[in-house]
Amino acid sequence: MVTVAVIGAGPAGLMAAEVLAEQGLKVQVYEAKPSAGRKFLMAGRGGLNITHSEPADLFVSRYAERAPQMSALLASFDAAALRAWVHALNIDTFVGSSGRVFPAEMKAAPLLRAWMHRLRGQGVQFLMRHRWLGWNAERALRFETPKGEVTSTPDATILALGGGSWAKLGSDGAWWPWLEEQGVALAPLLPSNGGFETNWSQHFIDKCAGQPLKTATFWTDGGHAAALRGECMVTEHGLEGGAIYALSAALRTQILQCGAATLYVDLLPDHSPEKVLEEVAHGRGTRSMSSHLRSRLGIQGVKATLLRECLPTEAFDRPSALAAGIKALPITLQACRPIDEAISTAGGVMFEGLTAGLMLREHPGIFVAGEMLDWEAPTGGYLLNGVLASGRMAGLSVVTWLNQRTRSKSDEHVKS
Repeated sequence: MVTVAVIGAGPAGLMAAEVLAEQGLKVQVYEAKPSAGRKFLMAGRGGLNITHSEPADLFVSRYAERAPQMSALLASFDAAALRAWVHALNIDTFVGSSGRVFPAEMKAAPLLRAWMHRLRGQGVQFLMRHRWLGWNAERALRFETPKGEVTSTPDATILALGGGSWAKLGSDGAWWPWLEEQGVALAPLLPSNGGFETNWSQHFIDKCAGQPLKTATFWTDGGHAAALRGECMVTEHGLEGGAIYALSAALRTQILQCGAATLYVDLLPDHSPEKVLEEVAHGRGTRSMSSHLRSRLGIQGVKATLLRECLPTEAFDRPSALAAGIKALPITLQACRPIDEAISTAGGVMFEGLTAGLMLREHPGIFVAGEMLDWEAPTGGYLLNGVLASGRMAGLSVVTWLNQRTRSKSDEHVKS
C-alpha cells in the first residue's frame, strides 16, 4: 500500500493527513511531542481566531509580498471553506464585532478533539515522540524515539514542522540545517507578531509596565494615512500586543535596515489636531500641566506618563510642540524581542524553490506546508487560514504526484 509520511502534527500536518486519508492512502503522522497540536492549543487559549470575514481581496493583501502565492493556496480553502470545514466537525462559528471568526465555544480544544477523532476514524496513524533527524545516506527518514533511532522510507513526505517560535511546543526550527544541507532555498527565520524593545526609564517601567495603551492609532514609515487603530501593552522591555503585531513586519524591516525604528502614536484619534492645539493652549491658571491635560483632553494614566517619557521637557512649555506630540508621539524601538517569544515567524522555505503544489523542485516527493514556508501575516485569523490552506494544497499535490508517478510506471511497463 502506498504510504505517505507527514512530519509534524500541527494544523498544517493534520490537514494534509486528512486530505491524504480521504484518498485512501496510508498516512503516518510523526510528531516530536507526546500529543498533537500543542501550539494550536496555546494559540487558542484567549479565544481561537480561525479566520476573518473581510472581503477576499483585502484578506489576501494581509500576506503582503507573498500575497500572490498565498492567494493561490487560498483559492480552494478560503475563509468560507474553512468555516464549512469547522461546521463539518459539528462545531458552530460566529463573526465577532471586529470581523474575526471564532468557534462558538471560543476554544481550540473541542475543535482539536473532534478533528483527531475523525482522523483516527479515517485510519491515520500517529507516531508520537518521533523527532525528525533528517535523512540518512539511503534517503530514508531518520527519527529519534524513546526506544532509539528508527527509519522510514515512505512513497512521499510532507514536512510540516512549524516555524521557529515557541520551541517548547515543538516549533523550534531544528529542521533548518537538514534542509540547508540539501540545498533548499531558505530565507532567514525572523520574529513576526512579536514585541519590540525600547529604553524605558525605570520610573516609567515601575509606573506603567503591564498596563494597556488603549484608544490610539499607530503607524510607522507608511505615514499617518496607514495608521492602525487599536491598542497595545506596555512591558518592561517595550511594547507588544495587537496593534504592534500588525506593524511588526514594517518595524522589523526598519530595525534590520537602520538599527532602530520609529513608531508613531496618536493618543487622541478622535480629536482633530486643531482641537488638541486649542485645548492645550487654553489658559490653565495655577493648575499643573498634568491636571490641565486631564481636564481639557482626558489624558491621564499611561498616556500622560508616556508623553513625559517620550517628549523633551521643553515641549510642555510650547503648546504647538505638545499638541504635535499628542497627535504623533514618536517612540524609538531598538530591537525585536527574541524569536521564541513571537507568535509566528517570517522566513523559511522559499516559494521560489517549490512547485505550485509545494513540492521541492530539486527533491521530488518531498512537500512543505505551514509555517515552514516563507510567508507571514498579522494575527486576526490569517495565520491559521494560511497554514490550513497550505496543508490542504500539499496533501492534494501529493495525491496528484503519486497518480502521475503511477501512470508513468504503467506507461513504461506497457512500452517494455
